[in-house]
Amino acid sequence: MKNILILADGSIAKHFIAWLDKKRVAENKYYVTCYKEGVTLEKMGRNISLIKADPTSYSKMRTIMNDVKYSNVFIVMENIEDARYALKNIRLIDDKVRIILVNQWDNDEIGRDEYNVTILNRDELIAAHLYDHLPNVPVVAQNVGLGKGEIMEIHVPFGSTYAFRHVGSILQRKWKIAAIYRDEKQILPTNATMIRPNDTLLVLGKPIVLDGVYKTINKRIGLFPEPFGKDLYLTIDFRYDQDNALLYLKESIYLLEKLEDKSLFVRILYPNNFELIDELKAYESEKLTVSVCYDDEDLKNLIEYDIQEHDIGLVLTSIETFERDELKETLYDLKKVVYLFGDKLLYNVKEAVILMDENEKMESISSTAFDISESLGLKLALCDFDPEGDFESRKIIIEHYETLSHIFNMEIEIQQKVSNPIREISTMKDILQIAPFEKELNSGNILKLVSTKVQDFLLTTKKHPKLLVPFALE
Repeated sequence: MKNILILADGSIAKHFIAWLDKKRVAENKYYVTCYKEGVTLEKMGRNISLIKADPTSYSKMRTIMNDVKYSNVFIVMENIEDARYALKNIRLIDDKVRIILVNQWDNDEIGRDEYNVTILNRDELIAAHLYDHLPNVPVVAQNVGLGKGEIMEIHVPFGSTYAFRHVGSILQRKWKIAAIYRDEKQILPTNATMIRPNDTLLVLGKPIVLDGVYKTINKRIGLFPEPFGKDLYLTIDFRYDQDNALLYLKESIYLLEKLEDKSLFVRILYPNNFELIDELKAYESEKLTVSVCYDDEDLKNLIEYDIQEHDIGLVLTSIETFERDELKETLYDLKKVVYLFGDKLLYNVKEAVILMDENEKMESISSTAFDISESLGLKLALCDFDPEGDFESRKIIIEHYETLSHIFNMEIEIQQKVSNPIREISTMKDILQIAPFEKELNSGNILKLVSTKVQDFLLTTKKHPKLLVPFALE
């Protein structure tokens, strides 16, 4: 049981005592000292005792504090001189007890040099609460943890880059989504929990990081590749990409020009053609940087460093480079979107196509599919090609995509057909294929010869360019 002494006078003290009576913390015993009428309630709980005494009297306070051992003393008084005398008397009686003083007078001197005194400035608290109600201002926990903004509450608006994404598909470095509040209920999220518009996220992390997270969550759709990162990263491996290096760079520049306020970082690996390097470097500009790696000892760490240093969200690469030097595994772990070049150039693509897969994966990549389609001005098609004709099991996903088409004000074509999805997509022209970024993507498995799974054939053909989107499942 904690004994708490409250020196009370005025309106704030009256409301404070009312809160104590309403909340009724069983582990606390409150002793309220006041000498004016109208501060205490007519009927108070059993854990609140009233002591009628003048808190500015040294002899009265010494008697009160000798009778009971107090862990905390609250000074909530209206008159500054009364508060000053009360503080002085308590310090003479007990110089170690913890004191909480409410500064109601905008006076910086009172209690400033006292040891073990917490000062609550009334005007600052009110101003902070008023500020929290402004639009575009994050709500930060003031009296929890360090109270410096490491705990933040963020509302997810419609059109947010975080809406309709699974928690596990978002890389959370130096911050964490601790809870989601939806429909007046608290959700403790797993990797497979989907964030929805109007959710409120409780996030923890470094204040400077959370400021960036707040801005990203409140950005509208149409800022692809966010929230996976901001900028673009092109890897050109001279062992495989020399013949197409300039083409890959021009295609990347085309994508850069289609996106809003992005930069492109080009990393050349295994350089052995200096004339080609000079040609590539000729395209450098304020938004395009070309860097050459002459040391192939630790490429995995180099690429990971590049991606983190430049806040990369989209990595552009060839299938051959993607499958070498653990690049595929590194990008999967970092949860980055990957664009794989195809024989068909991005300039000529007219439609983005998603082949139906497991329901959770389709939900997780949905907002990215709408985002890239809007950014590039592509039609979007959701294709349910099933050899067995089992369309009923995917009805929920179709409804999900139709809902998003209304929210983002974009049309989507739904195709359902009893057929082999691999055969169907091989006949399509001028498309960008959007698919979940699976951990197990391997072009060399002989079992794929008899498979009808979309992911088993993503890396076996270069006909269509592909966009691999991170997702999360339990």
